[in-house]
Amino acid sequence: MSNTEYIREHRPFIRNRGMLVVISGFSGAGKGTLMKRLMEDYDYYSLSVSATTRKPRPGEVDGRDYFFVTKEQFFEMLKNDELLEYANYVDNFYGTPRSYVEQEMAKGKDVILEIEMQGALKIKAKFPESVLVFITPPSVEELSDRLRKRGTETEETILKRMAKAAQEAEGIEAYDYILINDNLDKTAKHLNYLIQDQHMRVRSQIAFVEKMRNDLRAYYTNLNSI
Repeated sequence: MSNTEYIREHRPFIRNRGMLVVISGFSGAGKGTLMKRLMEDYDYYSLSVSATTRKPRPGEVDGRDYFFVTKEQFFEMLKNDELLEYANYVDNFYGTPRSYVEQEMAKGKDVILEIEMQGALKIKAKFPESVLVFITPPSVEELSDRLRKRGTETEETILKRMAKAAQEAEGIEAYDYILINDNLDKTAKHLNYLIQDQHMRVRSQIAFVEKMRNDLRAYYTNLNSI
């Protein structure tokens, strides 16, 4: 039985609308790799592609990894209310396009936003029902090693990212969950189960609860009329 089949068999409720899930974490925590694994293993997720003013890294593709735009284009999107949120991170702007997120949630897909802490808190303020998950490596030493092993950034940029991580660590309590990414397979499974469990919350099943109430009222009325 596949991961997707298992989840469907053990998830009794029908989802009319997807959930908004925000994934954040230190730069170098492995968020991108984790999101890729989640998309490969399960077919009920959609990964929102962010717009950014930073330059592409080797191997990154416009429209797949990010929408790479100029600052002028980014500010035009802001002006036209085309972004759900935006943030400035290490001298570059990042933002979440609105239309894709709304369309995918309407299809019943759980939409994953891989965004920085500034944007995550804005999403939580706008969408209180969203789920915020923070991804971290097991130690500071591991975080530093991962950044250097990328081989795509200068030492100055790495130091900026470590300094930013120190700032972000002060705000982790704003998140609903924290996952230590020390093993990709294990972390991907934990993240999937965590997200799917949210659909079992009563407030996520109001339509089902209302149907049960109405059916029980009708049953009671018919019983008394006999």
